[in-house]
Amino acid sequence: MAEAAIQLIGINKSFGPVRANRDINLEVERGTIHGIIGENGAGKSTLMSILYGFYQADSGEVRVGGKPIAINTPNDAIAVGIGMVHQHFMLVENFTVIENVILGAEGEALLKSSISKARSELQRLEREYGLEVDPDAVIEELPVGLQQRVEILKALYRGADILILDEPTGVLTPAEADHLFRILKMLKDQGKTVVLITHKLREIMAITDTVSVMRQGTMVATRKTSETTVEELAELMVGRRVLLRVEKGEPRPADVKLSVSNLTVRDSRGVVMVDDVSLDVHAGEIVGIAGVAGNGQSELLEAIAGTRNAEAGTVMLDGRPVDVTGHVDPGELRDRGLAHVPEDRHHVGLVLAFEEAENSILGYHDKPQYLRGPFLNIEAIHADARDKIAKYDIRPASDRLKTANFSGGNQQKIVLAREMEQDPTVLLVGQPTRGVDVGAIEFIHKRLIAMRDAGKAVLLVSVELDEIRSLSDRILVMFAGRIVGERGPDASEGELGLLMAGVEQREAAE
Repeated sequence: MAEAAIQLIGINKSFGPVRANRDINLEVERGTIHGIIGENGAGKSTLMSILYGFYQADSGEVRVGGKPIAINTPNDAIAVGIGMVHQHFMLVENFTVIENVILGAEGEALLKSSISKARSELQRLEREYGLEVDPDAVIEELPVGLQQRVEILKALYRGADILILDEPTGVLTPAEADHLFRILKMLKDQGKTVVLITHKLREIMAITDTVSVMRQGTMVATRKTSETTVEELAELMVGRRVLLRVEKGEPRPADVKLSVSNLTVRDSRGVVMVDDVSLDVHAGEIVGIAGVAGNGQSELLEAIAGTRNAEAGTVMLDGRPVDVTGHVDPGELRDRGLAHVPEDRHHVGLVLAFEEAENSILGYHDKPQYLRGPFLNIEAIHADARDKIAKYDIRPASDRLKTANFSGGNQQKIVLAREMEQDPTVLLVGQPTRGVDVGAIEFIHKRLIAMRDAGKAVLLVSVELDEIRSLSDRILVMFAGRIVGERGPDASEGELGLLMAGVEQREAAE
């Protein structure tokens, strides 16, 4: 029997009436990669936050290396060799890499001396674990894949032997995720213990040694990864058989509802991110845009939605022009039948300090159904929110809970419910299932297909190539701000991957 790095015994945790963890028992072997999966709101992140000292269990015991340990703060966790990389990075964006790494662990009276020692230690960690990153780069100028490396370096710099990663690939491209997995395998080979929280079953099968499944706050199963299947894990997570492939009929495209012509968009630095792009989306079809993150997909959606001005080009919404190069009012576009599920739910899609009911009408609060004369109809708003909670299986089922207290996947459902339930003519969807569990993915995919079949025009952006291929009736591939090819849903992953890498269309087709 291998030595246990971590043992959690009889862990219970409640938040008011919501019982997040119920009598949890978990053992993680030293020097392994142990996956923890479960639906959004199953209690995974709460359990790991107890282990890292963000929360204290109501009852139960934590053992590290076989010894009972009281972990009341993250400093207690760090002292016993536990580090955590959170789903939403905890970095100071205008600090450099090295400043973030030593923040809170300077250890010297003179900062200059601390930085000098840290620089040599970082060089050692980079060499040992393949975590190359410029120590003098400013965080806000780094892509998310490199920001995540900084979080890992922070933990290792503090002496972590046990590393917890919460949904680490939710913001990564496939290539960045592959590199992360190589890093995690190096960590394991060096004797580190990795606990991986994820909803992506393929990742579990590819990288973990053992996987534990949580459902509704309880631990329902632990399996050796080599002795289970994706289908079994999905059923254990959800409590029923899950359809892992999207079922859809043939599309019946009708009139063009969204037309984009020669659109050019610059980002805040003045760099051209969308370069002379033209596309049409018909009623009754889903057009997917594939591409590695950072190739202009985000700016394209923002320009169409009216949240970023374009430099040139035209957009027609249901036959009427949109002034994308001047002042565009996103509220006016909503009134004209455009709904937008933004890629960044935290900064654009939600106000985290608001209650669920408040977020469920955000941007639509002036609709007649939410008003009583000139005032908000609070009763109607809460009734509408409860209806959306039931329809979209948002957990916990509380319309008065602060949105910050929902899991990432349930926050995503709040945004989707708000936008999809407005019966739009055109739906823009950015990363619809980012951070969402397998049961919710199945539900969201069915809703998108139902909208297509109801005659809506859907423009979908996703870094998940399987999602693009499963949902789209036509696939457009973006590279360096341009559309470099159009393919059908039967295009192979290899063919699309070549286009995403900038290979000429003629070469990709050979």
